[in-house]
Amino acid sequence: MQGNLAIYNTMLRKKEKFEPYNPPFVGLYVCGPTVYGDAHLGHARPAITFDLLFRYLKYSGYKVRYVRNITDVGHLVNDADEGEDKIAKKARLEELEPMEVVQFFTDRYHKNMDDLNTLKPSIEPRASGHIIEQQMLIEKILEQGFGYESNGSIYFDVEAYNKKYPYGKLSGRNIEDLQGNTRTLAGQSEKKASFDFALWKKAAPEHIMRWPSRWSDGFPGWHLECSSMSRKYLGERFDIHGGGLDLQFPHHECEIAQSTAAYGEDPVKYWMHNNMVTINGQKMGKSLGNFITLDQLFSGDNDVLEQAYGPMTIRFFMLQAHYRSPLDFSNDALKAAEKGYNRMMNAVASISKIVASDKSTVDVDTLEKKCFAAMDDDLNTPILISHLFDGVKMINSIVAGKESIDADGLAKITKLYNDFAFDILGLKQEAESSSSNDETLGKVVEMLLEMRTEAKANKDWATADVIRDKMAALGIEVKDTKDGFEWKLADK
Repeated sequence: MQGNLAIYNTMLRKKEKFEPYNPPFVGLYVCGPTVYGDAHLGHARPAITFDLLFRYLKYSGYKVRYVRNITDVGHLVNDADEGEDKIAKKARLEELEPMEVVQFFTDRYHKNMDDLNTLKPSIEPRASGHIIEQQMLIEKILEQGFGYESNGSIYFDVEAYNKKYPYGKLSGRNIEDLQGNTRTLAGQSEKKASFDFALWKKAAPEHIMRWPSRWSDGFPGWHLECSSMSRKYLGERFDIHGGGLDLQFPHHECEIAQSTAAYGEDPVKYWMHNNMVTINGQKMGKSLGNFITLDQLFSGDNDVLEQAYGPMTIRFFMLQAHYRSPLDFSNDALKAAEKGYNRMMNAVASISKIVASDKSTVDVDTLEKKCFAAMDDDLNTPILISHLFDGVKMINSIVAGKESIDADGLAKITKLYNDFAFDILGLKQEAESSSSNDETLGKVVEMLLEMRTEAKANKDWATADVIRDKMAALGIEVKDTKDGFEWKLADK
């Protein structure tokens, strides 16, 4: 991460003077999805991470212009300037117009983001809607001597750039390492060097996504769109650029090179990356075929899932880990997140039942300071959640009559959970998952049947029959066996 976001966030709380590059707003640009398939668990992490940042900046009093792009052209199947466009390939296989694919999966992505309670960005531009701006940026790069034409395609000259500016300053890579670890791939002989990257690709005859230019009918390189659109909507320099850690190299490194080559400076003050969601220690993603879509998580319709998980369980699962830490998927982890989320929401719901006392035996002010300190420490949501669970214990003790709280303290703790749990963490009340309900039902039935067994052992046949009959009236069938009993829900 370039810069120090922890210091940046601390400035928010201390209200020290902070001047965004383009007042009156803080500029936030986040790389959005390439829309050729359903959003998966890995897509949820950047969405939730930067929704958290967006919420906290706004909560801290800043006006924020949050730009999240949609990639609908130029992202090739192997990310190495060759092969089919990912969206064009999907369109060919499905016998659709590429923009039908884009619209279909963009709509589904938005639905998933609504389910996860992420706020809509201020602007959501598409790469295909900014071809002119991308061509203008290419012209600027060529004018400065950092690009070259080859057979109708335009490539960025990394070696020429590196002579004036340090290439690799974000990821820590250097051109010598790239020279030793890259090779010329089939179809890439038109490049001067294998690590040069496409700014504009001449379209092959069968390539259906193409636009006219003075170089050729073609399409922009994948890295170009973010440099063009961030400048258009956030200005020459802006505050924060975010995305997944897998985008740090080459995508974000190439963005820095393009903008610096054209305008002489890195346009971004802070680069912020969320770490990956993994499954069995391996990055989750479409290219590896090990992904679980968000719709599958919500429905439970995937062989690796033991049950369905609600959107707020997924959000809570993500927030339990720091955004810069890897997060490994497991059913056990999601079940624990579900229980934790339900426990917190139940405690928040019980606040309305509390009757204020004349005095307090609890310290809400210290709890509030700890919560702010956690958010100011580079958005440390695991620590924040641990503090909120300390507050859950406090709430439960008050409800049980073991502690007391006065009217001022009750107002403060109500506001604290509205602010941190709902406004900042972005959680919301939702019904407990069917799995939790089933588990609770099972425990209640087992308890009643144990009471019936005890009644039978005491030869209290009347009580045993009443329990059986009332359970039958509720649709629970009970069968006595030599080992005890069996039960099931009656067929509807």
